[in-house]
Amino acid sequence: MKKISFTAIIEESSDGWFVGQIEEYPEVISQGKTIDELNENLVDALSLVMKTHKETTQELYLGRKTIRRKIAFI
Repeated sequence: MKKISFTAIIEESSDGWFVGQIEEYPEVISQGKTIDELNENLVDALSLVMKTHKETTQELYLGRKTIRRKIAFI
């Protein structure tokens, strides 16, 4: 199965830190002293956002008869 990838928009701030945002999830924003550290921080932030979205959606469907299926992006 293919991995899903995202696009990071990165800027270097005036104090030398790198600040980034995930284009596909604009609410995911982080920073790091290096681009590698920024990348790790963005992955962590994306994981938290996706977990929060999942929990919020599960609450919306609580008590309803639904079918849940995994989907794959190719």
